Amino acid sequence: MKSIMNWRRLEVFLEFLIFGVLVGVVEDLIAVTLSTGEPITFKIIWIVVLISIPFAILGEILIDQVDFIKIWQKLFSKKEDKKEKAL
Repeated sequence: MKSIMNWRRLEVFLEFLIFGVLVGVVEDLIAVTLSTGEPITFKIIWIVVLISIPFAILGEILIDQVDFIKIWQKLFSKKEDKKEKAL
């Protein structure tokens, strides 16, 4: 059972990684085109892909390790506690 969970987790990680790289490449190509006016060439695409991969990996590692729901719950519960104490 644990082996299935590990494969599923790897599959989800790779799906998000690939999606992150694709979105990062498109986003960066739009930014390069709008900011520099350079035409999109294979050299620019290659540079953008090389830049996007580390950020996609970093994003996946952070999202996989950080439980944002718990953080939001802690932040909002503290704000609600402060409001109740003020009343």
